[in-house]
Amino acid sequence: MDGGIAAELRCGRTRVLYWLLKYILLGPWLRIIFRPQVEGRENVPDTGPAIIASNHLSFSDSIFMPLMVKRKVTFVAKAEYFTGRGLKGWLVKMFFVGTGTIPVDRSGGRAAQAALETQLRVLREGKLAGIYPEGTRSPDGRLYRGKTGVARLALESGAPVIPVVMLNADEIQPPGKLLPRIKRVKIRFGRPLDFSRYAGMAGDRFVERAITDEIMYELMELSGREYVDVYAQKVKSQLTKTASKPAESSEPAEPIAA
Repeated sequence: MDGGIAAELRCGRTRVLYWLLKYILLGPWLRIIFRPQVEGRENVPDTGPAIIASNHLSFSDSIFMPLMVKRKVTFVAKAEYFTGRGLKGWLVKMFFVGTGTIPVDRSGGRAAQAALETQLRVLREGKLAGIYPEGTRSPDGRLYRGKTGVARLALESGAPVIPVVMLNADEIQPPGKLLPRIKRVKIRFGRPLDFSRYAGMAGDRFVERAITDEIMYELMELSGREYVDVYAQKVKSQLTKTASKPAESSEPAEPIAA
């Protein structure tokens, strides 16, 4: 079979699976069980490209937020999620395929660039691109320093940035918990942020940092969460190192024999 035709067939199957999950198999049940409460949904444009920038509290963020947006929101994820083995691997792959997530090859140290290029393609097609500026889930519910990829995306695409916060996802599905708690989901969308005043300045690290900090400030204001000017991944690494250290004995030391 011709490669182009095969790709079209795969895209067609993905679109069908996405709409089946969102409107028939999964979406209606999630709406009934978790009764989402959404503020500011009108801030998401009905047409044209836009960047949906969200805080990241829980795995369930990638389920509930896209569910509440009328248009499809495309995220990227590491390719390893699509190549797992066994039943669990198949279920994870189907989830990401069904939610419209695009796999990105993280080998060779090009993960960030590959993700950026993929999201730029999505935006140039006039679609919605989703991104977590922190780069990883918050280890403790606080908001952490954003990575500048979101700014580069805004500068190179010219698309507005729609800040959105998950207000209680960490209470519904805390990190490390497989099954969510039954609790009303709360989501808040902010007004679009326009960075056209910085047009042509992509690659300027000071401009990209300023834009990223402005986005993170909006997320802090919308969420009411404490902001920490440190990368979340650094905090996670420190916590892992601390947990891996052998616990010091609380027993008194043996006296040294004379």
